[in-house]
Amino acid sequence: MLSFAWPWLFLLLPLPLLCRKFMSAAKSDREAALRVPFLEDFTAADNTGRTLRRPRWRLWLALLAWLLLVVAGARPQWLGEALQLPLSGRDLMLAVDLSGSMQERDFIIDGERVDRLTATKWVAGDFIQRRAGDRIGLILFGDRAYLQTPLTFDRRTVKTLLDEAAIGLAGKQTAIGDAIGLAVKRLTERNSQSRVLILLTDGANTAGEVEPEKAAELAARSGLKIYTIGIGADRMTVRSLFGTQVINPSKELNEQLLKTVADTTGGRYFRAKNSAELVQIYQLLDQLEPVEQETRLFRPVKALYPWPLATALLLAALLLTAPLIRERWS
Repeated sequence: MLSFAWPWLFLLLPLPLLCRKFMSAAKSDREAALRVPFLEDFTAADNTGRTLRRPRWRLWLALLAWLLLVVAGARPQWLGEALQLPLSGRDLMLAVDLSGSMQERDFIIDGERVDRLTATKWVAGDFIQRRAGDRIGLILFGDRAYLQTPLTFDRRTVKTLLDEAAIGLAGKQTAIGDAIGLAVKRLTERNSQSRVLILLTDGANTAGEVEPEKAAELAARSGLKIYTIGIGADRMTVRSLFGTQVINPSKELNEQLLKTVADTTGGRYFRAKNSAELVQIYQLLDQLEPVEQETRLFRPVKALYPWPLATALLLAALLLTAPLIRERWS
């Protein structure tokens, strides 16, 4: 339906009539020291000295322009149909490791071997789409932690920015403590019923200014629950000059640290050795932190003021240029 944000502006409609009634009339051209040809009265004299009246269309156009200007000032807007938006009241932050070790290709998706970050994007993207009603943010960390997306209901943007993340974008090392500290800072800026951080990494804390244990204690005091995910296969067959051999590509993963961080904040630690386990972990997170079914009505609003404003300006330009055009062709 149509509505106006500032309907009180319609009180200005009679302003031209009031100005004409209470303000003194302008002096005639004969008395003017300087005559501007296009600011004439609505009356003029012909060659015989008789007074002619200007066409009344100019007056009606001026009134119409004023009406449209007032309508534009009242901010007309079109209110769409009410939509129900799910709302959970939960602030959910994702922290994803972009260190150099995330390029290890020890995951398989659809029969193709991919690196750990690609597997994370594949699984976490679906997880983000399912979190309707949560405010979601994204932290990327390497040598330092960076806030890629502040808390928002726009899940599509969060997923897009996660897909655009690249290994080494934040550095080659792993600053787990800084990522937790940044999440605490951002999540405690808002009053929320529930604050959750999901931290995914494949290594140990090798950079940053904050120790992960200290950051976890700070998170626990602020009511932030942390779920940690250690990603990476524990067995991998590689070829070398001496034939094939089995190695552990996740030997740098500090599982004890991740368990300590999760336990300190009341969360849980998960181990993802392949893509199937990673999918199961995010499904389990959906169960541990379910999306609540509370809804809020929302009406999309479309601003309409540009149309009457543009028409009013067009009419005003026509009124100003009409005398000039007439004189040019007379």
